[in-house]
Amino acid sequence: MVCRGFACSKNCLCALNLLYTLVSLLLIGIAAWGIGFGLISSLRVVGVVIAVGIFLFLIALVGLIGAVKHHQVLLFFYMIILLLVFIVQFSVSCACLALNQEQQAQLLEVGWNNTASARNDIQRNLNCCGFRSFNPNDTCLASCVKSSHPCSPCAPIIGRYAGEVLRFVGGIGLFFSFTEILGVWLTYRYRNQKDPRANPSAFL
Repeated sequence: MVCRGFACSKNCLCALNLLYTLVSLLLIGIAAWGIGFGLISSLRVVGVVIAVGIFLFLIALVGLIGAVKHHQVLLFFYMIILLLVFIVQFSVSCACLALNQEQQAQLLEVGWNNTASARNDIQRNLNCCGFRSFNPNDTCLASCVKSSHPCSPCAPIIGRYAGEVLRFVGGIGLFFSFTEILGVWLTYRYRNQKDPRANPSAFL
């Protein structure tokens, strides 16, 4: 993309931050929707999603104000934060895409053992009990417990979706990581451009 003028850089940066604002509001809305419809009862999962949404919203707000006012300090901090987020997100996205089935199974088992509330959501929504086997003394909210049919373990069911979910998350993460490096490049160019409406002798 060729964007040489001051107005072009400003408009592109504003549009990018409006996109981030919409994504952040979407994340917060999804978390609220999950709680409202009873799909998610894990406060830890909901808290992480909402925290990511708020963090992204604040970054977008800083970038938007900096772009509109051509504020050098705000644009500098926005560029640094966006670069750090790009490094983390790009690394996590590549890791999601590179995991094999054995590594996915190990990751799922660790998550299963460390999140009791999310475990209950999975058992209830997927109608399964236990990860690899079910102990009758454990609590299971799946509907199969009330029936005469034995409950299936959750590991095979989760495993069928894990690869697709990781590829989806990794692909979305890669897409947004490239928009972030684009935002860093636009911010760097925009900071070093002169505002044509300002005093020609001033460099803002």
